Amino acid sequence: MSLESQHTASYYAATARSSAPYPALQEQLSADVCVVGGGLTGVNTALELAERGLSVILLEARRIGWGASGRNGGQLIRGIGHDVSGFARYVGQDGVRYLQQAGIDSVELVRQRIAHYAIDCDLRWGFCELANTPAQFAAFKDEQAQLAELGYRHATRLVDAAHIGEVVASEQYAGGLIDMGSGHLHPLDLVQGEARAAAKLGVRIFEQSPVLRIEHGPSVTLHCAHGKVRAQSLVLGCNAHLDELEPRLSGKVLPAGSYVVATERLPEQVAQALIPQNMALCDQKVGLDYYRLTADNRLLFGGACHYSGRDPKDIAAYMLPKVRKVFPQLADVRIDYQWGGMIGITANRFPQVGRLSQYPNVYYAQGYSGHGLNVTHWTAKLLAEGIAVGHSQGLDVFSAVPHLTFPGGKALRSPLLAAGMLWHRLREVLG
Repeated sequence: MSLESQHTASYYAATARSSAPYPALQEQLSADVCVVGGGLTGVNTALELAERGLSVILLEARRIGWGASGRNGGQLIRGIGHDVSGFARYVGQDGVRYLQQAGIDSVELVRQRIAHYAIDCDLRWGFCELANTPAQFAAFKDEQAQLAELGYRHATRLVDAAHIGEVVASEQYAGGLIDMGSGHLHPLDLVQGEARAAAKLGVRIFEQSPVLRIEHGPSVTLHCAHGKVRAQSLVLGCNAHLDELEPRLSGKVLPAGSYVVATERLPEQVAQALIPQNMALCDQKVGLDYYRLTADNRLLFGGACHYSGRDPKDIAAYMLPKVRKVFPQLADVRIDYQWGGMIGITANRFPQVGRLSQYPNVYYAQGYSGHGLNVTHWTAKLLAEGIAVGHSQGLDVFSAVPHLTFPGGKALRSPLLAAGMLWHRLREVLG
């Protein structure tokens, strides 16, 4: 059975390096730690724990990288998410600086992991934030100054509207901020390469093994259809796919649909003309556009988060007008791949990392709100520190930010957030 047939159809599933499937759980096992979720959070937590000498079992309901970890835009961009300075009342100024630095160091962690384990994932450096308005471009100057104050070691450069063509062949933008310390990659190849590294260190990985029930206590027992796992500690890395496995957490994350298309292969001269420096790009709209070139010269274009729970019937038809608005020169381009997936959105757009107060041997990380490619690696490091050492200062900082629950439960959280996003978009349009 091909990898593509076992994943949601996408450019990534069609082009991923071969990865042999892992077996389903068919027995009773025990380990120091059981990790639930075979995405970037779970795989990297398992890898970090194995590097520290703990025995680990990882349970994945489908395939490694089946969810957002293997379907996202592939943009490896610094930052935790939205402006973290607003959390100073919870973490203090030192905590804010820690979070700002973590947004930088998390990208470096991915860089090191790829190099250390020789993971082939089409990594390419270079990213440009695009301003939709002159005010946004002016704010980039402050962002660049903050990076310098933090000692950012990678080159950054402001590009005004007159020179934005050096970065992207579009007239939609008022300027940009180039960052050579961020970039793009093939996310499914990344997470599967990290899983192979974890397995080589002794992590026992089981696919097609959804957890049906958790039995809490001094040790934790996880029940699957044909086996169970007993562990001293549990890590939940399910993000938007947690569902009712742990109700204390599932109500704090809204699964929101995000959509991506990949064009036919473009001639070399066309691809180079579109994005001359082969950077990752994204704009500043509430429902932002993000795009880049793939290793085989396709334009991969994503965005358009849906909070209503209803996916477009035809993703390509839905996304093509957005592509053509940015690149009218692609009016006749063919779409070869179209797909969507669920990302975990939190009410304050900040990832939720910590341990359950009722069961302190249960750890979790979720709700990356579209910034998971780098931040998952950082939270995995913090979770592993907390479990292996018993304490993590970084985990304390993340945990100090309140983990808000969406009001009204499952029935109301999507409509409420959809209404809120509509309000922000109206403000954006009306200025």
